Amino acid sequence: MRKTLFTASVLAVALTSPFAQAFQAGDVIVRAGAITVDPHEDSGNVKLGGTPVTPTGATLDSDTQLGLNFAYMVTDNLGVELLAATPFTHNVGTKGLGGLKLGELKHLPPTLSVIYYPLEKNYAFQPYVGAGINYTWFFDDKLTSEAENSALQLRGLDMKDSWGLAAQVGMDYMLTDNVMLNAQVRYIDIETTGTTYSEAAGQKIEVDVDVDPFVYMVGLGYKF
Repeated sequence: MRKTLFTASVLAVALTSPFAQAFQAGDVIVRAGAITVDPHEDSGNVKLGGTPVTPTGATLDSDTQLGLNFAYMVTDNLGVELLAATPFTHNVGTKGLGGLKLGELKHLPPTLSVIYYPLEKNYAFQPYVGAGINYTWFFDDKLTSEAENSALQLRGLDMKDSWGLAAQVGMDYMLTDNVMLNAQVRYIDIETTGTTYSEAAGQKIEVDVDVDPFVYMVGLGYKF
């Protein structure tokens, strides 16, 4: 019985701390840490002059960068958050074209979300959920020399920007009244179209890709 009471007391101290109060209306929260974009792409077939070539498609690898969050608490439990990061770089591969390494792209995925904390502010552990909208800006798209010198003689690469919905779950653990540990997982709806041109075929080449990444971030935060 005493052991049970002791365990309950330790748990209560871990979750509720008098010096580690969580959020209230008007607080500004800044978080920074490592963020990984892990695409779960679903690619359509490559289209040559509008005609699908089967079975073909595009692939994307993962990348980790510096992630930044800026949040403003509208109430003690409800806030508005902006996700930012340094540019992500992804290698673009192909399926069904001899494993041709097509190119490289960079993107920025700013995401604006509404976040909700269900627990009272006297709890040091603060889980939350959020939903919002994402804009993904693709830039600095370029082909590999392998693609340019291939039988297709590809020239130029352009990726279409994307608007989509985003959802997240996360948690903050207040180390002090201002400093916190943070971990979060997001799902972002990103759809794009890659376009290049084949000099050998004299036709445009396109491929539609649902990138749909899971985005993972861990880091530290500070409450102002």
